Amino acid sequence: MELNIDFFHIVNDSVAEKGNILISEPFLADNYFRRSIVYLTEHNSEGSMGFVLNKPLGIRINEIVEDFPECDLSVSVGGPVSNNTVHYIHTLGAQIPDSIEVAEGIFWGGEFDLVKQLVAEGSVKSNELRFFLGYAGWSEGQLHAEMEEHAWLVGKLPRRMVMHSMGSEFWEKTLASYNNKYRAWANFPEDPGLN
Repeated sequence: MELNIDFFHIVNDSVAEKGNILISEPFLADNYFRRSIVYLTEHNSEGSMGFVLNKPLGIRINEIVEDFPECDLSVSVGGPVSNNTVHYIHTLGAQIPDSIEVAEGIFWGGEFDLVKQLVAEGSVKSNELRFFLGYAGWSEGQLHAEMEEHAWLVGKLPRRMVMHSMGSEFWEKTLASYNNKYRAWANFPEDPGLN
């Protein structure tokens, strides 16, 4: 019996928009995006921007930013663009002036000196603030073209998961929560030629 299943043809039920996630297909070769989950903070006719959620660096923010207070806040790879810059998302809302609301309860950027002050005072919990080196960026039409090539599955994550520091296994865990063909992706080896 022949099955009519194309495991790598993505049919997105959701559209790419800020506040959604992009889940990379299993064999995406790019080092930054291999088996990654990207949180979109911006998506419009001019382009898209976001941060890779599941590529921790194993260092704390105070180890790479001079004058940052001692803390346990870790840093993740945000993406290949401007990877010598620090970016952050948070759930602190109006406490951080000039921050931009991405989705309900999740904000991006804002007044950095105030972030440092709140951390120094011990007023920020680890699940309220996430730091990234660099970001993922797509020019006008670029993300749409990649989606047409079946590189990304669009999905959603609850706020607590977006703000939780996660490792490489999070890609598999996220896919395992699907009840369709994408669930099978979680079990594909990174290099199918080695099987």
